[in-house]
Formats: sequence, C-alpha cells, structure tokens
Amino acid sequence: MIRFYHYLNAALYLAFAIACTLAPAQTAQGVGYAALSASGFSEYLVVYGGMEFGFALFYLYCARRARRIGLVFSVCLYAPIVAWRWPSVAAHWPVSATTLATGLLEVGLLAFAIVLLRRGDTADSL
Repeated sequence: MIRFYHYLNAALYLAFAIACTLAPAQTAQGVGYAALSASGFSEYLVVYGGMEFGFALFYLYCARRARRIGLVFSVCLYAPIVAWRWPSVAAHWPVSATTLATGLLEVGLLAFAIVLLRRGDTADSL
C-alpha cells in the first residue's frame, strides 16, 4: 500500500508539472492568478513545473527504495499546506472549485500518509 501511495503522489505531481509547464496561463488562472508578469510567469514555471517534477522524481524513488522517509516527507509537506489552506479559504471565501478540490486532495493525501505511517509496515508491495 505504501508503494501505491508513493506512485500516486508521483503520478499526481508529474501530471501537475506537465500541465503547468505546457499550459501555464490556463493553469495559473485555474488557481486564481489573474495575470502574471514576466517574473511571475518564470516563477510559476519554476515552482509549479520544476518543483512538482522534482517531487514526482522523489516519490518514484521512495516507491522503489525509501518507503518510510517518503511518508515522513509527505506529512511534513501536506500538514503545513493543509494548516494554511483551510484558514486561507475561510478568510478569502468564495474561492474557485479548483482551490477546493486541491485542498480536499491535500487532506486526503495527508490522512493517507498518516494512516500508513501509523501502521508501521514499510516493506510492502503494490
């Protein structure tokens, strides 16, 4: 199950990296950026394309070799994101459906990582 979790994260981050790299204007608008300056456009590509691609590579590595550290990383990544996401949504309501869907996905990925970590088994198969 842990390998599945890591492969799921890898697939999600790869899909987001590709979408954000190939269609940055559309994906930026989807998450609420009305317009990007040249610097903002560059930063968006770096963070939403490059960093997410890096996350995909890391999760692929974890699926094959470092299962527990991938779960710890996931909790360290998603817990603060969730902690900032929902107060931000409440403070800036209404927000887009994309923002809400992303927030729900983050909650799910966080909960899944916590459950797998608490189970304690790190050597399983798909």
